[in-house]
Amino acid sequence: MNMFTLSPAAKLRQLLDRPGILVMPGCHDALSARLCEMAGFETAFMSGFAVSASRLGLPDTGLISYAEILNQGQNICNSVSIPIWGDGDTGFGNAANIKRTVKGYAQAGFACIMLEDQVAPKRCGHTQGKSVVDRNEAFMRIQAAVDARNEGADILIMARTDARATHGIDEAIDRARIFDVIGADINFLEAPESTAEMERYCREVPGYKVANLIEYGKTPLLPHDQLEAMGYKVAVYPLTLLNASIVSMQASLNALKSGTAAPPILNFSELTRIVGFDEYYQSTERYRIDKFTDIQAAESGTNSHS
Repeated sequence: MNMFTLSPAAKLRQLLDRPGILVMPGCHDALSARLCEMAGFETAFMSGFAVSASRLGLPDTGLISYAEILNQGQNICNSVSIPIWGDGDTGFGNAANIKRTVKGYAQAGFACIMLEDQVAPKRCGHTQGKSVVDRNEAFMRIQAAVDARNEGADILIMARTDARATHGIDEAIDRARIFDVIGADINFLEAPESTAEMERYCREVPGYKVANLIEYGKTPLLPHDQLEAMGYKVAVYPLTLLNASIVSMQASLNALKSGTAAPPILNFSELTRIVGFDEYYQSTERYRIDKFTDIQAAESGTNSHS
């Protein structure tokens, strides 16, 4: 069985089982996901921050709905063959809601869903004003997600804690450990603030661990080999593409407005290639209607000589 016949979750499990650290860019729409795949990345992460910004023009403060982010995820998953991780925020409600969310993400084509222990409405993990639910509710969320997976949802569960910012590193590590005991496939302690905290987390919590790396955020941006040596399995860069696209768009708009030289821009033929015109033209050729007239004529000629 090759990678093309596996489900998204099975593809991701294979990637996680391989030696070495897995570097994962963030995406926010079908085009950015397609660019990740074209660049050779084997997986990508749909960031809730980036989707809220790009789809709604609003901050990551729990304003985007389940239906909106699920729809965005369906478009992203359908645009690529690589496994996509999806930001599931707090699960959008109680245990029943969480199970529905997990099943919905699996049906949409996600390989993994991330669920966190923030109070709803949640907010970006590197911003101010966060608060987390108590331990029992945090553990209930992950148990509901694990149950949905065990009941047939073909998806991995990534359990995230934001308790570092509110209760300190000891509480965050304790929660992460129990997430692993409950059965989460992947573990994520958000926003450790030093290399020492990152090392301690990796040392004290078993299983696959994710380093969330945001430019100018709270967590040190360490080289991949150093992260791997610590014990991280995945290095995710959720906002790099969103950041880069904003900078490029602002530069282009300023150039247009001022009449100065524009920044480097794609040749139109390259743009059409990236968005899929080549594949579209191949498809239209294959299904060209007059082609079937030729086939029928050839078949008639064969039959008349038999």
